[in-house]
Amino acid sequence: MGRRMKPIRIAIVGVGNCASSLVQGLTYYRHHMEPAGETGLGLMHLEVGPYASGDIEVVAAFDIDRRKVGKPLGEALFAAPNCTKRFVERLDGGELKVDMGDVLDGVGEHMAQYPVEQRFLPAKRRPANVTRVLRHRGAEVLLNYLPVGSEQATAYYAERALEAGTSVINCMPVFVASQPSWQQRFARAGLPVVGDDVKAQMGATIVHRVLTKLFTDRGVKLDATYQLNVGGNTDFLNMLDRGRLRLKRISKTEAVQSQLGVPLAADKIHIGPSDYIVWLRDNKVCFLRMEGRGFGGIPLHLELRLSVEDSPNSAGMVIDAIRCVKLARERGLRGPLYSVSAYTMKHPPRQYSDAEAKDLMEQFIRGEIAY
Repeated sequence: MGRRMKPIRIAIVGVGNCASSLVQGLTYYRHHMEPAGETGLGLMHLEVGPYASGDIEVVAAFDIDRRKVGKPLGEALFAAPNCTKRFVERLDGGELKVDMGDVLDGVGEHMAQYPVEQRFLPAKRRPANVTRVLRHRGAEVLLNYLPVGSEQATAYYAERALEAGTSVINCMPVFVASQPSWQQRFARAGLPVVGDDVKAQMGATIVHRVLTKLFTDRGVKLDATYQLNVGGNTDFLNMLDRGRLRLKRISKTEAVQSQLGVPLAADKIHIGPSDYIVWLRDNKVCFLRMEGRGFGGIPLHLELRLSVEDSPNSAGMVIDAIRCVKLARERGLRGPLYSVSAYTMKHPPRQYSDAEAKDLMEQFIRGEIAY
């Protein structure tokens, strides 16, 4: 008989496209781990320590949309306004009911002007006692998939996690793991934390970072750059309210600037969402331009167009982060996991090059370093 691990029990805040891709992936890889052929397609690590992706179990889920709250998770993950691709027909553990969360600042006012199938529709229900649910279900890790700009809601769920003794993986750009006050609180509570703002497996930020480092390593002076992104999911609709974009722009811009010895002037770098195009659905298109000078000061221009299904693109990173947090909890580690955050997040507590972050992540998994 094969090995059977005790499952890693996770809770999800925000049953949107990213959650849909993640949960589909847990089922997909649980049943597609043959010893030959395309084993591990789409995963960075088949195993993290003793844990495979199939060892992760969703024990709680919170949302505010009336099409999802109170419904089985297997139904809610494909309810509007979700629009990511479905690659698994029947989900393992899809009978779990979605609990009502607290709306707070999770829904932008501007969304009211869009058709109901494109936007959030808050349910008129009393929010669940999140701390009690996390404790009762034995949740070890809470994933924050709230919409960009949900600063109050992120703080609320981080507080509930601290009360329940649950670690947090903060997948969105409100700064928790990279904020000293939160770092100290999680350390005092004896809880590891990972964040902030998840990187895609092969997305705009990781490509932009690697190319920026390549310019530097090859002696090319980067003079100016932009990264414009368009898409048709609720993330892009939400970000039409530019007031919700402050931390997102900081996160994405610093992720690229960190790869330069001398950061570009503010008027020479522009990174961020550009527009919402509904028919693109969960497809994200990135337009990237880099202007530099090489040997003899001769100009060099690079232009790139990248098209990806947005939500599945981050799921593999999160699966790795979950398993690393489990290892950290078993090892008695507390506070921010610097290596894991640098590998999986855009705005970690400490920035490294992506090659360095990968090496540190491998050392962490092997137990050679404790951060």
